[in-house]
Amino acid sequence: MENNQTLITEFILLGFPIGPEMQLFLCVIFSLLYILTLLGNAVILGLICLDSRLHTPMYFFLSHLAIVDISYASNNVPKMLANFLSQTSTISFVPCITQTFLYMAFAHTECLILVVMSYDRYVAICHPLRYTVIMSWRLCTTLTIISWIFGSHLALVHVLLLLRLPFCGPQEVNHFFCELLSVLKLACADTRLNQLVIFVASVFILVGPLLLVLVSYMYILRAILRIQSGEGRKKAFSTCSSHLCVVGLFFGSAIVMYMTPNTSHPEEQQKILSLFYSLFNPTLNPLIYSLRNSEVKGALRRALGKDRPR
Repeated sequence: MENNQTLITEFILLGFPIGPEMQLFLCVIFSLLYILTLLGNAVILGLICLDSRLHTPMYFFLSHLAIVDISYASNNVPKMLANFLSQTSTISFVPCITQTFLYMAFAHTECLILVVMSYDRYVAICHPLRYTVIMSWRLCTTLTIISWIFGSHLALVHVLLLLRLPFCGPQEVNHFFCELLSVLKLACADTRLNQLVIFVASVFILVGPLLLVLVSYMYILRAILRIQSGEGRKKAFSTCSSHLCVVGLFFGSAIVMYMTPNTSHPEEQQKILSLFYSLFNPTLNPLIYSLRNSEVKGALRRALGKDRPR
C-alpha cells in the first residue's frame, strides 16, 4: 500500500461523459462564454478605472468582483477546454491541488465581497447623509483586504487537510476540474474530518453571509419604500436589484452544492452546478451590472463617445 501511494503523481479528469462531436460543440460554446467573461469583466474594470464618476466605494467593490470572476473562470475553464480537445485528460498532483486551492480561495472571496457590497448599499440608502463618512476609502480598502486574506486562508485550511490524506487509487476525478469534494472521494482514508470542516466552513462562508445580505436588504427595502420621489425609488431599486441578482445566482448554486446531502444531487448534477459559479455566473455578472445599472451604461456611452455634449 505504501508503494502504491508514492506512485500516484497525477489524476485523470473524467469531465462530461459525452461523444467527440458533443465535446467539440461544448468546447466552442464554453470558449465563447469564456471570452465573454474576460471581455465583460475587463470592460467593467476599464470603465471603473477610466471614468471618475465611478470612483466610488460601490464600484471599487465591483472592480474586485470583476477581478475575482476573471480569476475564477481562468482557473478552471482553460484546462476544461484543453481536455475537450485532448485524448488524455490528465493533471499532475501539484497543479490539481493548486487548482483546488485557487478555486476555493476565489469562491470564498467572492462570498465576502458580495456581503461587503450589500453593506455598502445599506449605508448608501439607509444613511445617505453619513455615507461618505462611514464608507471611507480606508474602511473600503480594509474590508477588501480582509475578504481576500480570509478567503485565501480558509481555502488553505481545506487544502492542508486534503494533503494529509493518502491517495492510493483510483486516479479518476469525476469532474471537469479538481473540485474539492470530487478529489476528496479518491482518498483512501477516513475523510469525516474534511467533510465536517467543509460543512462548518460552508455555514460561516455561505449561510452566515447570505443571512447578513438578507438582513441588509430588509432595512434597504424599508428605506426605499419611505422615499417620496418615484425617481429616487427607481434609482435605488436599480442599483440594488443588480446586486441581488448576482447574490441569488452565486449563493443559490453554492448552497445546493455544499450544504445539501450528496445523495440529493448526483455527480453529473454537481458538474452542472459547478459550471454555474465557474463559468455562467462570471459571464452573467458584468451583463447584469451593465444592463441594469444606469451609471455603468452612462460610463460606457461616454467611453464610446456617444454621450458628448452638443
